[in-house]
Amino acid sequence: MKANIEGAPAFAYIHVDLEPGESLVAESDAMSSMAADLDMDARTNGGCLGALGKSLFGGESFFISVFTNNTDGPRRVTLTQGTPGNIRQVELNGESICLQPGAYIASTPELRLGVQWAGFASWIAKEGLFKLRVSGTGTLWYGAYGGLVEKEVDGEYIVDTSHLVAYDPQLRLRVQLAGGIFSSFFGGEGLVTRVEGKGRIVLQSRSMEGLAGWLRPHL
Repeated sequence: MKANIEGAPAFAYIHVDLEPGESLVAESDAMSSMAADLDMDARTNGGCLGALGKSLFGGESFFISVFTNNTDGPRRVTLTQGTPGNIRQVELNGESICLQPGAYIASTPELRLGVQWAGFASWIAKEGLFKLRVSGTGTLWYGAYGGLVEKEVDGEYIVDTSHLVAYDPQLRLRVQLAGGIFSSFFGGEGLVTRVEGKGRIVLQSRSMEGLAGWLRPHL
């Protein structure tokens, strides 16, 4: 399997060339084009109960698409995401990564997708009550609105709400005011997320909430 991310950082998409016998798992609406002789099957995302949990709480589709190359040569499928922005490819080797709802695009079949309780702090920070946890050995693709910025945390770090995309599972999230009550709400920052521990986080440079707030006065 060969994969190339093109169109980055503003309008990224993924070309995946599947060798004979290889398969790829993707969000049900991620495919933008594919070879005509590739097989595509729609399946529930981890069984009926698992799919329902990922759909209601993980921000993912109830169904996933599985692309399989049953031909005698390489075939291409092109994937994209619903918002303009960047896409990242991650190689997992027995590790886990937590994704915020809607960030998952595709993965190799060996990886496992599960929904975990993220806590009320995550919900108050507008990141959702649940998080998607991807684990195992294989390749993962995820994306977000805007650019993607990686940061190593060792101690504590402050992230504005709706900007956290992915993080190592050992990190803890806590919601707090950006400053004092007056400066937090009248200064426009409101609540922020305090990330605690040691590990990596990935942030998006834009947020859909910020876009909606900018558009509202113009509509």
